[in-house]
Amino acid sequence: MKTARTISRIFVGIIFIFSGFVKVIDPLGSTYKFVDYFNAFNMSFFIPFAIYLGILLSIAELIIGVSLLFNVKIKIGAWSVLLFMSFFTFLTFILAIYNPVSDCGCFGDALILTNWQTFFKNLIIIVPTIIIFLERNKFSTSYSCIEQWSIVGFFTIIMLYISIYSYNHLPIIDFRPYNVGANITEKMNIPDNAPQDEYETILFYEKDGEIKEFTLKNIPDSTWTWIKTKNKLLKQGYHPPIHDFSISTLDGDDITDLILESDDYYFLLIAYNIETANIDNQNRINDFADYCLDNNFKFICVTSSTNNQIEEYQKRTNAQYDFGNTDEITLKTIIRANPGLVLLKHGVIIDKWHFNDIPEIKELSDKFIATSLSKYKGQKDNYLIISLIVSSLLLICLYDRLRIRFKK
Repeated sequence: MKTARTISRIFVGIIFIFSGFVKVIDPLGSTYKFVDYFNAFNMSFFIPFAIYLGILLSIAELIIGVSLLFNVKIKIGAWSVLLFMSFFTFLTFILAIYNPVSDCGCFGDALILTNWQTFFKNLIIIVPTIIIFLERNKFSTSYSCIEQWSIVGFFTIIMLYISIYSYNHLPIIDFRPYNVGANITEKMNIPDNAPQDEYETILFYEKDGEIKEFTLKNIPDSTWTWIKTKNKLLKQGYHPPIHDFSISTLDGDDITDLILESDDYYFLLIAYNIETANIDNQNRINDFADYCLDNNFKFICVTSSTNNQIEEYQKRTNAQYDFGNTDEITLKTIIRANPGLVLLKHGVIIDKWHFNDIPEIKELSDKFIATSLSKYKGQKDNYLIISLIVSSLLLICLYDRLRIRFKK
């Protein structure tokens, strides 16, 4: 049983660390998912707290994983993981049956599962979870109580810092299809022989107060009255990573191809809702837009807001640049900021900026584009943060080995 509980502890610990980490680095993604839940269950009064719940849940999940993986405060970890898995297994069962949201978001955007896939995943995880709970008093650790709390506190502080940093800038690792370096045009393409969605058409007919279901192969006679038709998805076909990207002018003209095929550098100011957009750096944004228009760069603000809302925004902020319309969910997926700035060329995302990081005029020059291109090719930030996390884990493992050796 010792082997079973050790394997269970490590297995569940790694899953919780991964699940928590991919949400810690994308707090707005967790926020949007909480908002989906609250709207689906008619709990909109919780929406103002979504950001705090998103950060709290992701850090709690990661710390539970740390507790299990490093065998620290294991009794608390065992109780926590049991309560966590019990609640979310029940929740995902409800989601799988009624499908109020498309996916539970348990692995953020790093790994998207259907609600049924998530439920079965939880059924698998609940088995080692029960083993951990039943064997919780048999785990032993070489760490003192202070050392155990120090490890928990260390990871809590690190993850809180990363989450706040990602919220005030951009996610340090971008798992979405609109990551820096992505070719939007290529990600919208569907291969020639790609499988298509397969549906079954169900027809509902009524006769003498009785409603029955029929298929296209057994349509009833004329004594039955048609009520409604429903298409049931039998098998999902291929869906490109990007399938909902389009931009239109305020007059309704589609300019998607014009932007994606442009030979010029194209700056998109993404503001999914200009009524709630942060305007602290609006003067810098206006100066940036003026500079772009004076130096042969294209600039347009893309939003899901109405024309009247745009007019009010222009009066309030003195925004003189053009506006376009796109779906709100698409804009939230493109960049985790409201507003945020995206640099495109030939449909390739060269760089992205949070509204807190909009470049100042004095920073703009030929070197500015060169720097963005360098970031597009290098992605150093990603390697830096991965190195930080891995180094932290290795340091704790090294500390553990050294203290055991010195005790001997």
